[in-house]
Amino acid sequence: MSKIRICNTAEIPSNGMKDYDVEGGLKVLIANAGDCYYAYQGICPHQEVCLAEGYYDGAVLTCHQHLWQWDITTGKALGLAEAPLEKYEVKVEDGEIFVLQSSALKAAQLFMDVSGDTLKRLDLLARREKYESGSTLYNIGDPTDDLYILESGRVEFLIGRDGTSPAGFVLHKGEVFGWAALLENQARRIAKATCLEDSVLLRLNGEETLKVLESDPASGYLVMRKLSTLITRHLGSQGEK
Repeated sequence: MSKIRICNTAEIPSNGMKDYDVEGGLKVLIANAGDCYYAYQGICPHQEVCLAEGYYDGAVLTCHQHLWQWDITTGKALGLAEAPLEKYEVKVEDGEIFVLQSSALKAAQLFMDVSGDTLKRLDLLARREKYESGSTLYNIGDPTDDLYILESGRVEFLIGRDGTSPAGFVLHKGEVFGWAALLENQARRIAKATCLEDSVLLRLNGEETLKVLESDPASGYLVMRKLSTLITRHLGSQGEK
């Protein structure tokens, strides 16, 4: 867990908010509510929209693009929002605001409901790797050995079952891809993943990840249920195009 200085408390308006770009391509939103300060991802989890351009009344943050809302004290989704905000631990020291950045594994929706012990074991499996803009992580037809979690940067995920007419989307922090590594009878990739900018990823071996989940059946069930929803959403949306 790394400690990052963001700003002075005087820079944040009372019951207001402001965003900052920090090293590694991370955008952090700092919000004030009374005597407290909160830190969240600065980009809407729905689309690439800066949350600082939205509406904030000291309690609820609303993205101006599609009116997704969140409780500023917890980051939990409200109303139309379908995903929570990633929350960072805040430290205020001598009038300066710091955030403690944790592993992207904790931000991943796929693993959000696993037990604390299982999350720690998965974190030990994760290999943190840096890739330059333009790097291809894998291609259609490559082996499905590992899955990935995006920590910073952007990755383009192109699906093309026939390898000739791919359709895709852009992934952001905490999103999991390469999930075929967790599936039976999926020995080869049906997609291509490419870094659109310098990116940092967590890479987990699929076989070892499954062993950890099998040792905690309750957590394993939750992960697989979310995985089925993830696959249906992504592959289903491509079929509609």
